[in-house]
Amino acid sequence: MNEPAVTSSDLNTTLSRLRDAHQRHVPDYAGRIADLKSLRAAFKARLDDFAAAMSADFGRRSRHESLLTDGMTVLNEIDHLLHHLRGWMRTKRAAADWLFFPARTEVRYQPLGVVGIIAPWNYPVNLALMPLAVAIAAGNHVMLKPSEHTPRTSELLRALLAEVFPQDRVATVLGGPEVAAAFAALPLDHLFFTGSTAVGRKVMAAAAQNLTPVTLELGGKSPAIVAPDYPLAVAVDRIAAGKFLNAGQTCIAPDYVLLPKASIPEFVEKMKKYISQHYGELATNPDYSSIVNAAQYGRLKGYLDQAHAAGAQIVELAAGDAGKRILPPTLVLGAREDLALMQDEIFGPILPLIAVDSVDAAIDYVNARPRPLALYHFDHDKARIERVLDRTVAGGVSVNDTVMHIAQKNLPFGGVGPSGMGHYHGREGFLTFTKQKPVLYQARFSSLKMMRPPYRGVADFLLKFLTR
Repeated sequence: MNEPAVTSSDLNTTLSRLRDAHQRHVPDYAGRIADLKSLRAAFKARLDDFAAAMSADFGRRSRHESLLTDGMTVLNEIDHLLHHLRGWMRTKRAAADWLFFPARTEVRYQPLGVVGIIAPWNYPVNLALMPLAVAIAAGNHVMLKPSEHTPRTSELLRALLAEVFPQDRVATVLGGPEVAAAFAALPLDHLFFTGSTAVGRKVMAAAAQNLTPVTLELGGKSPAIVAPDYPLAVAVDRIAAGKFLNAGQTCIAPDYVLLPKASIPEFVEKMKKYISQHYGELATNPDYSSIVNAAQYGRLKGYLDQAHAAGAQIVELAAGDAGKRILPPTLVLGAREDLALMQDEIFGPILPLIAVDSVDAAIDYVNARPRPLALYHFDHDKARIERVLDRTVAGGVSVNDTVMHIAQKNLPFGGVGPSGMGHYHGREGFLTFTKQKPVLYQARFSSLKMMRPPYRGVADFLLKFLTR
């Protein structure tokens, strides 16, 4: 039996309940630690259940990839929070400007209140529980909206969180796009959204009505640049590993490859060999995931059909299975710039190869397009590496690898411009969900007394000195 649809009134009632509870009692260090430990234990006990739910939602999803990307990542993030939280919460002394001697200053780290999280379908556990855990560590209450495209996983998330947290601490809201739109329009204390750039614009516009601060983790077309003398076997191995994880349904997956024209035939052959060695028969291989639903599968097939009709060379690296939504790893050569494949974030196992004359030409190509969420450069020439790092702007970079920068707990993660705004992971996430409150303590004697009207004598002398 279907549950009644969630209304705007329901959402506002839930928000009021969470906010009232937070105002009555702001979680202290001991409470936050206890909550994180409870969340970790309950989640760890259900890892296999979550892997099974995600596989059922996708049609087929690699169990090992689910445990790695949606299991280990969440557990590691909670462990990092448990280890560092006391230090992050501690009030920090700051040096007062000499003009205000003998005043003293400090920075306090205060929870914002109620944080809203809208999670996507591609990593439905990771991208729900990681920001949620950080928001809890920062002392907030949380409203979570999981994706409607992974309904079994979303139900399991709701059950997990209802077991760990009272309903006035964490609330899970289920529903489709209408519920998500109403959720984004709530007067939350912070809204954290992960999803596409197009939807991110709508989320930001809705949040702006309440001046709700937002963190937008979006996407875009993340390039991989292969230098002329870089070993192609290594580049192919590492690009393929990042691209075909979760069948390409990853926001920081390499979206296209820029490389010398002479290297393309060898790149294609080595990629064929990689797919054969690592995946074999896709239709029966549990380590290769399905496309999440028919709409996404149709979108990707449409890209390929349009590219083929426009004269691009389509290289399927294995046999797929349309009935199971198994789209094979596919290379596209000679695609025109006006094709949807070259304009939209691909978000699937399709990889265009683009010929460039040099690394500098690759830099110009990247800079002529919206700033990406990730950039990958394969090179052993330090001067060229520095040139790429200095002349391009991206959310994050891995040099001589793909995807791995997201797994570094001491690095901020986030986009720039069309690929997002704001950061999280580790301390950066704690700061995102915290108000850094500056405090000045004035002393019994204040030197500023000498700077009051009438501005003559000492005040006049000081002003002349300070504006010299």
